[in-house]
Amino acid sequence: MVDVRDITSELFDAVLFDNDGTLIDSRGPVVRSWLAWAADHGVPAQSLVGFHGVPSSGIVAAVAPHLDPVAATADIDRRELEDLEGVIALPGAVEAVAAAGWRGAIVTSASRALLTARLDAAGFTPPEVMVTADDITRGKPDPEPYLIAAQRLGADPARCLVVEDAPAGLRSGRAAGAATIAVVTTSPAPELEPLADLVVGDLSALAVTLTDEGVRVTLRD
Repeated sequence: MVDVRDITSELFDAVLFDNDGTLIDSRGPVVRSWLAWAADHGVPAQSLVGFHGVPSSGIVAAVAPHLDPVAATADIDRRELEDLEGVIALPGAVEAVAAAGWRGAIVTSASRALLTARLDAAGFTPPEVMVTADDITRGKPDPEPYLIAAQRLGADPARCLVVEDAPAGLRSGRAAGAATIAVVTTSPAPELEPLADLVVGDLSALAVTLTDEGVRVTLRD
């Protein structure tokens, strides 16, 4: 059993944010794109359940091993890039990323092109460090994405805070040695609680403060 860390008492080197479901609501475009892709390729829609937070290439490999993985992944990525309708910032997200400043990063299973398009649609100013599917060889729940983000920020992974909405992402953060916060924007709290040091409704529940020494995160009254 993992010891629960007291998030509000720690000073973090960096805060590493997931994107879809944590910072932005992209459920409409994601569902529309994947259902259309599945229908066109004869993939049962029910086989797509349970992959939130997993890179497109990993989903394709799991549900459609008979397809060419490069072409199939490019197909779904194209569909998602063409559908930005309804992409919005989740409560408190823009403020949290801005408050983390240079000690903040975004770590996503999406491509860099898709991340940039969705952040722009949702009104974000992107942080300097963004780790995407283009930068990794092993996606969440492997720790590699968060380890790369910590390295790029010059931070000790054990002194990083990962903010996620999906079990796969929380497992990735935990495996990297980071503290974890879960938001219940896409998954029920009982699924997230065993993997998170703190569970909140969304980022509006948190106050992020950047200091010369690091980042502090506290609960708003």
